[in-house]
Amino acid sequence: MTLTGHSAPAMTPVSAPSNAAVLELEQVTLELGGRTILRDTGFVVNQGEFIGVLGPNGAGKTTLMRAVLGLVPASSGAIRVLGQPVERGNASIGYMPQTRSALAGRRVRGRDFVAMAADGHRWGLPHADAKTRADVERVLDLVGGRKLAERPLSELSGGERQRLLLAQCLLGNPKLLLLDEPLISLDPHHQKSVVELVRRVQRELGIAVLFSAHELNPLLNSLDRVLYLGSGVAALGTVDEVITRPVLSRLYGSPIDVMRVNGRIFVMSGDVEVEKHDHEHEHDENGGHGHAHSHSHGHSHGHSHQHDSRDGHTHDV
Repeated sequence: MTLTGHSAPAMTPVSAPSNAAVLELEQVTLELGGRTILRDTGFVVNQGEFIGVLGPNGAGKTTLMRAVLGLVPASSGAIRVLGQPVERGNASIGYMPQTRSALAGRRVRGRDFVAMAADGHRWGLPHADAKTRADVERVLDLVGGRKLAERPLSELSGGERQRLLLAQCLLGNPKLLLLDEPLISLDPHHQKSVVELVRRVQRELGIAVLFSAHELNPLLNSLDRVLYLGSGVAALGTVDEVITRPVLSRLYGSPIDVMRVNGRIFVMSGDVEVEKHDHEHEHDENGGHGHAHSHSHGHSHGHSHQHDSRDGHTHDV
């Protein structure tokens, strides 16, 4: 496990996947609004890994993703994607920001909605070239969205809309997906289907995924490793390495208990389940509950992605 950040103790890393590094942080410090979000943090995400990103409210999950997209500059250290310094509009990154309920009222057809991400300056398929239209059909097939593509967003469930949002993120064959709280407002059944869909697509394409969430359990059966943020520190490793009383007590800055019951894991502070408590009082690090839907692939998609160890071992961040 890698534990890095403020006054992080030395720990013995264990072996990580030997694939090429997709995302590298080297002694990175992130600050926002005069507050240090991460301090001297380093870790590596490898090709083909599914990483769950967790942590208490305000720990910096969204800020970290925005830094990888080149939208939040690091105060110090280096962030690299596929060996290159981060930059806005990186076509190798697909990004799904936290989405708002405004999508539910849109009458735009699903296929046109996906196509909007290919060129943020145009509306739908009529203006798209043959290559873009083919890419739209490809990603719709990947997410099983052909039938949804013919219906307006206003007629789709939250889980169905997330399927089309994922399709948007996959346009252009990105190598890294950043999914910021895609399970918000979904019931347990739709949470499960979204996680399974992301995992299936991720394995089929062999890409890396950072999937942030408020609760560990919906991701539990899909994770390769978990990245837990808190108190300016990050811990990256397997669930058994990271989801422990000593590690989480440090990240939360207070005594934490970890209970395992019937295949589920509960993170407790006294008699309060802290992950659910955080969710009930959620505000993102920018002072709001989330941002409007606007992904931004490295291409000019209708979104807004402008989207350690260096030794390849699992690290304590």
